[in-house]
Amino acid sequence: MEEVFAEGSSAVHRTDPALRVVAATAYSFTVALMDSLTGVLAALIFSILLVIVARLPAGPLFRRLTAAGGLLLLLWLVLPWSYPGDALLRFGPLTLSRQGVWIALIITCKTLTILMGFVVLVASMHLSTLGHTLHRIGVPSKLVQLLLLAYRYIFVIEHEYQRLSRAAKIRNFRPTTNLHTYQTYAYMVGMLFVRATERARRVHQAMRCRGFNGRFHSLDSYAPTPWNFVLAIAMALVIALLAYLEHLG
Repeated sequence: MEEVFAEGSSAVHRTDPALRVVAATAYSFTVALMDSLTGVLAALIFSILLVIVARLPAGPLFRRLTAAGGLLLLLWLVLPWSYPGDALLRFGPLTLSRQGVWIALIITCKTLTILMGFVVLVASMHLSTLGHTLHRIGVPSKLVQLLLLAYRYIFVIEHEYQRLSRAAKIRNFRPTTNLHTYQTYAYMVGMLFVRATERARRVHQAMRCRGFNGRFHSLDSYAPTPWNFVLAIAMALVIALLAYLEHLG
């Protein structure tokens, strides 16, 4: 899994991951509950400033944002034309409503704001670091183990599937839309589950032999730094400002 945003040395990258996860969660909930366009635009500007401070690569960030572009495009194609309100434009039986455009604009700004906030604060750390951070802030150990083990072995399962696929191609398998193709894929999926189960059993035995007690220990330690206080104060002030703007309407 490519972790291009985690390879950085900005002030955000040097901040305690636990603080970043808590800040991202509080910030996202605040933005999601807002209805004021002024407040949402202010949050969008702050998210852009976070991107600049974190010095994230523009190309991968743009691709990450465009991943949500399909849903936003569908939103703009449906909501403004189906939401009742004052007509801005009529096209046959369809009516473009001012209220629909307004709501679509707010949802779009919210989506981009929250996505950029999570990319800067959460996606800028390695997934292994995120797992240990979730354990530090009280997430159940079972969920953390599931996350870390899935991250570690999803690539192993992919490698097993590639081996099965190459073996089928060597035997002159060519996928079409017939019963033989469906049976072949069913056999491949079944073998994939069998091999994954067998590997999971061996991994479990190896971990028990090494004294695994249900917790992954991190070699990294995060002492309090000035950046921790700066980020905490900045996020608290921004959330308070957004709440005030929402109150003003």
